[in-house]
Amino acid sequence: MSVYEYVALDEKGRHKKGFIDATGVAAARQQLREQGVYPLEINQSEKKKEFAFSDILTINFMQKISAKEVSVFTRQLSTLLGAGIPLVPSFSVLLAQTKNPLLRKILAQIRSDLNEGKSLTASMENFPRIFPPFYINMVKAGEASGTINLVLERLADFSESQQELMSKIRSALAYPIIMFFIGTVVIFLLMTFVVPKITEIFSDMQQTLPLITTILIGISNFLKLFWWMILALILAVVIVFKYMTAGTDTGRRWWDLVRIKFPVLGEINLKIAIARFTRTLATLLQSGVPLLAAMEIVSNVVNNIFIGEVISKAAKDVEEGKGLAEPLTQSGLFPPMVTEMIAIGEQSGSLEKMLNRVANAYENETQSDIMVMTSLLEPLMILVMGLAVGFIVVSILLPIFEMNQLIR
Repeated sequence: MSVYEYVALDEKGRHKKGFIDATGVAAARQQLREQGVYPLEINQSEKKKEFAFSDILTINFMQKISAKEVSVFTRQLSTLLGAGIPLVPSFSVLLAQTKNPLLRKILAQIRSDLNEGKSLTASMENFPRIFPPFYINMVKAGEASGTINLVLERLADFSESQQELMSKIRSALAYPIIMFFIGTVVIFLLMTFVVPKITEIFSDMQQTLPLITTILIGISNFLKLFWWMILALILAVVIVFKYMTAGTDTGRRWWDLVRIKFPVLGEINLKIAIARFTRTLATLLQSGVPLLAAMEIVSNVVNNIFIGEVISKAAKDVEEGKGLAEPLTQSGLFPPMVTEMIAIGEQSGSLEKMLNRVANAYENETQSDIMVMTSLLEPLMILVMGLAVGFIVVSILLPIFEMNQLIR
């Protein structure tokens, strides 16, 4: 059975597009007529394996699937399955209402695999860029336990909570970043367009200019002549930094260490990593994923080499029969409150509950810390911009005052 993409007219003469599974073009045309639509064009989709690999390669800035779209799909699939609708018809419903062309093709391919008797897990494994190991393992556990709708609901809850946290962080940082760029552009325009015109009146003066004015003129001339060099240098630094921190193991380890050790920001990044670790581990355990497999997945989710190594070491200790809290305590990265609550959870058999409590606490602390930091950044940036503008004004007015004194 193959997947066909069609364009047809419904009973009211309106155009309709979609996908259909059939053994051939004639069978697809017959199925569409039985559904009350009249096909105008039917094209066969690419073969399964070719399609899966090409989709992975063609996910780009023009055509991609966002985390929000995957979260919405997961929530809707959970709702349909919870209402008693079988898996294949559920995908047909989702396929009809999905707007993203790439996601629609992927859903059509998964539906085709399901019709062939494959499991949902095996179908989703063909698209690792869309469904990461964390997602796949939870779906696998849900299929094994017969609670796929509940697992999908947990997946949707987890994804939405992570998106909400990151959205709040971005919203808190948006104003200071915008303010910084606007202030930088304003000062650059002052230095390259306004200051040169004003300081032209000093060129004919036969007197020594104040040091502060000389410095201002020098900076203004440099920015006016070599602004392109500054932009090129900034671009080069960004490219080299990206390559060093993403393309080399040494650079990545250095950057991950800086991210958790840098004053103020390091503490916030560590809290974000701990919240992600505890929330993800709790979600996996609640969905029936074994502890060792869950910890292996989580070690790649925290997005920090050092924390990932601590989790991997803890997984080895757990495999040897030891507790989870002890190796986390010995690492020195996890605060006592985290390790103590994990230890209590292990002893009482409520590890998932304790992990969720830790995640809630650290997500709230992260949001609070970022709000405090941004509230301090705003007046600091205003002060810096004020000092820069004050330097320009004083540098221009000082020689004018000296001229007035000479005239008198």
